[in-house]
Amino acid sequence: MLKILSTTVFRFFLLILAVLLPAHVSAQDNLIIVGQAIDLSGPNAAVGRDYVAGITTFFDSINSHGGIHGKRVRYLVRDDQGNPANSAKLAAELIERDKADFLIGGIGASTVDAVVATPAFQQSKISLFAPLSGVQKQYGGRVVYWRPSAEQEMQYIFSYFDKLGIRQVGIALQENSVNHDMYQYVVSEIQRRKMTLSGVVKITGNPDELHRESAKLAAGNPNIVITVADTVATGLFLKSFRRSAPKVFVAGLSLTNLDTVAELAGRGSLEWTVFSQVVPNPLGKKSVVQIDHSNMMKKFRDEELSSLTFEGFLVAKTLSRAMQNGRGGRDMFAGVTAQRNQIDLGGFLMTPDEQQNRISGFVDIALFRKGGGLLF
Repeated sequence: MLKILSTTVFRFFLLILAVLLPAHVSAQDNLIIVGQAIDLSGPNAAVGRDYVAGITTFFDSINSHGGIHGKRVRYLVRDDQGNPANSAKLAAELIERDKADFLIGGIGASTVDAVVATPAFQQSKISLFAPLSGVQKQYGGRVVYWRPSAEQEMQYIFSYFDKLGIRQVGIALQENSVNHDMYQYVVSEIQRRKMTLSGVVKITGNPDELHRESAKLAAGNPNIVITVADTVATGLFLKSFRRSAPKVFVAGLSLTNLDTVAELAGRGSLEWTVFSQVVPNPLGKKSVVQIDHSNMMKKFRDEELSSLTFEGFLVAKTLSRAMQNGRGGRDMFAGVTAQRNQIDLGGFLMTPDEQQNRISGFVDIALFRKGGGLLF
C-alpha cells in the first residue's frame, strides 16, 4: 500500500522522530545504545521473541556494514516476563545504568503506562518508541507509536467485510478496563454501518458457561464474530464456538498470539479466522525491504519469518534511518528534508499521524488457510 505524504505530514514525521533523540548520542566505546524491556518468557513471549528477532537482525546487518556514522549499535534486551512492574524497573535500569540513548517499548497498554510513570523516564530526555500497543493515549507526546491504532485495525476489518455484504455481527468480549473502549467502538461501528448485532459472548473462566453462550451466539446466525479479547481469551472462545459454528468468520487484531491460540483451540479451529496485519506479507517478494528482511533473517537468525519479525525489522530500520540522516541532537533529521516528499523504507511508505503520534497507518488483512498458515 503506497501512500504519498503531504509536505505538512512529512514535516511532522521529522518532528516526532526528532523527539526520540537524546541531547548527546553516547560516545561510550563508540556505541549507540538501544534498550528494550519486553516479554520474552511470559504470556506474550512468542510475540516478543519475534519482534526482538526482527530488530536484532536489522541492527546486526547495520553493524556488519560499519554501523551508523562509524558507531556500532548495541541493542540491549531485557525480559519483563509480561509484568508491567518489571517493565518499569528494567526500563529505569536501561536509562540510568546502561545509559540507553534510545528506548523501544514493550507489549500492551499497561506496560506503556508503567514505563512512562517511572521517575527515570520522566527525568530523561528520551521518548518511548514503537511499543506494541494499539492504545490512543498520548502521554504528553513522550510516546511515539510506529504501528497504527487498534481502532484503525478494526476499521479495516469492518471495511473488508462490509464490502462482502456481511451484515450480521457478533462480539466475543473479555471484560476489563482495557477492552471497554474497544467494545464500545465496535458496537458504535456496527450501528454506523447499519449492521445487526447478533449477540455478545462474555468470555469467562467457566468453560460450561462459555460453551452455552457460544452456542447461543451461533444460533443467532452471525456472519462474523469480532473478538475484543487478549490471546488466551480468544483461544478459549474459539475452542467453544467452533463446536457450534465451524464455518463462521472470526476476526481478531494483529497482536493476537496465533501459536497460543492454536494450542488452546486446536489448529483446526483457526480455519475461517482472519487477523488484521500492520505490515505486508513477510513472505512476499514485492519490495526491496521484504527481500532484505528475508535475506537478513536467513543470514543472521534461525527464526521463521513472521509479521512480527518484519515489524521489528521495519521499526529498527526507521530508527536507524533517522540517525543516519541527521547531524546530532534535535537537528538530527535535517538531512532527511532533502529527500522526496515520502518516507520510503524500501517499498514500504509510511504515513505519520500528527494527532496520534503514529508513524505508520498501514493495515492489511490475512486469513488462515486450510491446513495452517496465513494467507495475505
